[in-house]
Amino acid sequence: MKFTDSPVIELSVIDTRLSIQQDNGSMHVGTSVWPCSLVLVKFAERWHPLKCAAGDNPYADLLNFTNKRGVELGAGCGVASMGLYLLGLHDIVVTDIAPVMPALKHNLKRNKPALKKALKTTQLYWGNEEQLKSLKPPFDFVIATDVVYLEETVAPLIKAMEVLMADDGVVLLGYQLRSPEAHKLFWEMCVDVFEVEKIPHEHLHPEYAYEEADVYVFRKKKKEQNS
Repeated sequence: MKFTDSPVIELSVIDTRLSIQQDNGSMHVGTSVWPCSLVLVKFAERWHPLKCAAGDNPYADLLNFTNKRGVELGAGCGVASMGLYLLGLHDIVVTDIAPVMPALKHNLKRNKPALKKALKTTQLYWGNEEQLKSLKPPFDFVIATDVVYLEETVAPLIKAMEVLMADDGVVLLGYQLRSPEAHKLFWEMCVDVFEVEKIPHEHLHPEYAYEEADVYVFRKKKKEQNS
């Protein structure tokens, strides 16, 4: 299930190396590094302007992070936020629940020399409207990787995505099936709220294209005008 049992995961992004410490013995899944965060970051790196000429890049607009705001939900060890920060998403808030915060903050501090700044963190329970409001949405990017594994958190997660996302914003979702029940409910509910685009597997980074991991882009469905 986890990416590896090694206590430290290294991930190189453009010309910077991130070093993420995980605690697989913890009671909380958020203190381990899960594959989808790596898959999402390496997908974004593959199509980054520094790596890919604009004319050959179908994701040039999607992955243009200049002057955009982002928020990560259920960030865990913070891999996706740190990776996307290095790719230009400089205004990003990294969130998770209270028990995961020590591991998240530890990893952000550990990588401060590589990031050259401390990323903003805040505690967020997806169903807590006050906490959602305090983040001051809307955001251009809502980032979420490996967050669908409990049936009871599916509805709050989708609501949080919807509330936080700008009307013309996107959710970048790294996804792997963890629970058949949560999976079924998530996709049933998603199609009511979002237009869903699945990134073709051959467009993922060749070294990080795990068979079971996918990247999706969600956009808000346009509300029908009343005639």
